[in-house]
Amino acid sequence: MKILLVEDDKTIASGLEYSLQQDQFETVLCHDATSAKQVLSEDLAQFTLCIFDLSLPDGSGYELCKLVKERSDIPVIFLTAIDDEVNVVMGLDMGADDYITKPFRIRELLSRIKSVLRRYHKQSPIKSTIELDHVRINTLEGKVYKHDEEISMTALEYRLLLIFANHIGQILSRNQLLEQIWDVAGDFVNDNTLTVYIKRLREKLEDNPQEPTIIKTVRGLGYKVGD
Repeated sequence: MKILLVEDDKTIASGLEYSLQQDQFETVLCHDATSAKQVLSEDLAQFTLCIFDLSLPDGSGYELCKLVKERSDIPVIFLTAIDDEVNVVMGLDMGADDYITKPFRIRELLSRIKSVLRRYHKQSPIKSTIELDHVRINTLEGKVYKHDEEISMTALEYRLLLIFANHIGQILSRNQLLEQIWDVAGDFVNDNTLTVYIKRLREKLEDNPQEPTIIKTVRGLGYKVGD
């Protein structure tokens, strides 16, 4: 997932960029409205979410938000100084999805980001079919096929597979998987249980579970499905 971060304070910006990247987000960083507009005009579709500082040296987060919302339904979060908080209402009316007041804890921002993305994911149209190599997932029927033969799955195995399928090409850490399983299933899943379920998924999906080609291990980082 790629985030456009627009923040003119270079100290804050570099800290935010580092933290987002540590949480497995890709980032594009701009320090002013002009460069942000250029990036948005070139390829808005590459972004999953935008974070805009309200006060910029050559403009405002408002105009960037308006530009985004006129062309796409990508979520927008505002960063605002406490003095500007009352003015955030205008941004929310414009279509912004959330705001956070400086100074803030990075974990709070990350939590807001994930909350907004979860809301968008629930509102997004569901793809009826997802293909992963020789595996096909029919999300409308809740069925999984390997080489066109249906395979049996438990509810949690299926939910875990959907998490991977919705993050193709992205490295997911064990913590991220645990967090998302908790969100989706509402059940307690610990680290050992996750290991068991990934092993079971590989046994059911892979032609050779000892050399997986679908759910691949990225040493020291987590797991990845797709290129």
